[in-house]
Amino acid sequence: MKIIDISNDLLTAEVYEGGPVPELKQVREISPDSYYNLSVLDACLHNGTHVDAPLHFIPDAEPVDKIPLEKFIGPCKVIEVSEGIITGRLVEEYFPRDCKRVLIKSKGKAFIHYTAAEVMAHFGYELIGTDGVSIEAPDSDGSTHRALLNAEIAILEGLNLEEAKNGEYFLIAPPIKISGAEASFTRAVLISDYIFWSSKN
Repeated sequence: MKIIDISNDLLTAEVYEGGPVPELKQVREISPDSYYNLSVLDACLHNGTHVDAPLHFIPDAEPVDKIPLEKFIGPCKVIEVSEGIITGRLVEEYFPRDCKRVLIKSKGKAFIHYTAAEVMAHFGYELIGTDGVSIEAPDSDGSTHRALLNAEIAILEGLNLEEAKNGEYFLIAPPIKISGAEASFTRAVLISDYIFWSSKN
């Protein structure tokens, strides 16, 4: 079985502009006075590879622990695109229609326009992932997030797709369970050479 780790290291991953830099603090160290190591993590839930829940952009919406895990586990497709804005027309012409999960590879330089999000919802997507720190451009107003999340499309951000070529994979990327949170970290992986799923899923 070949497993491709598509997660970025939480402590070294690019931080969204203006966001807090994560820090790992050691509060206990193995020594004559202690028989174990103990650390504390100080990080934003949107650092590194993470999942955005509807609550992130929609008042009183579902938190991350209420998103069905099925969205994060199953067949997916990786597609490489040029940098820039992904429009609805681009999705209609070039994006796959025979899958529920799509990961966008662009070295973090492609962003989804809200019209593209509307087409993705029409296609019946259940998850969209990106190797950027956000699915939409920094100067956007959150309309893309709202369009995807209102359509119950899960969002994976901060992926590392350097080793993933265009093609079909099996995705495993459930978020850590944090009750009531608007986001959560995830250890996302792709399985490329061990077929144990049905193409109908």
